[in-house]
Amino acid sequence: MAGHSKWAKIHRGKAIEDAKRGAVFTRLGNAIAVAAKGGADPDMNFSLRLAVEKAKEANMPASNIQRAIDRGSGKLGGEQIQEVMYEGYGPGGVAILVECATDNINRTYPFVKTAFAKHGGNIADKGSVAYLFDRKGVITIKGEGEDLLLQVLDAGADDAIQDDGQTTVYTEPKELAKVRDQLKDDGLEVKEAEISYMPQNTVEVADKTTQDKIERLMDAIEDLDDVTNTHVNFDFTEQ
Repeated sequence: MAGHSKWAKIHRGKAIEDAKRGAVFTRLGNAIAVAAKGGADPDMNFSLRLAVEKAKEANMPASNIQRAIDRGSGKLGGEQIQEVMYEGYGPGGVAILVECATDNINRTYPFVKTAFAKHGGNIADKGSVAYLFDRKGVITIKGEGEDLLLQVLDAGADDAIQDDGQTTVYTEPKELAKVRDQLKDDGLEVKEAEISYMPQNTVEVADKTTQDKIERLMDAIEDLDDVTNTHVNFDFTEQ
């Protein structure tokens, strides 16, 4: 399964830094609001439960979480948050999906388009990039080993990759909740669970100049308040 990469480690490090700066609260709140459109009770809405758990892990205040739920479920009135995905290509022809949560697409689209244009990329027509990815449930577990791998597959996972002291588990999206809960019941330490877009094939980027250009583009995209997630098909390698 593509996607477990050097870039993924860089991305995780950036996410930790964002959390330390508090910059992550806006996007976590937007993600909660989008999920809450499917129901305001986390016990009955698995997507909302995942979004709330992620917010709690980032130490987002409970009042902020509740306000985001109320906003998404329509309790607060005003413009409704909606989910939109933009597709584009970066330097070297790498593919990028940008998930956003916004109450004003007319504001969000120009910001995303400009980020691509200023950093050697271009936004693409709907469907022209997404076909390069498969939608998957992704679960990250602490630990490695043959026994753990067998346990994961017995829980109903499609595939798993082990690296750097952790196991990344892949499922069909509709199976994510069941597999995650089974792994927890089995006593495994689940660090994260989410629905993601995994690339069917990975583009290896070895040229340092191109790597730097891609990083600047990804930073510009991920610094936008309305962006909740990004998905890519590249990995950085040494020349």
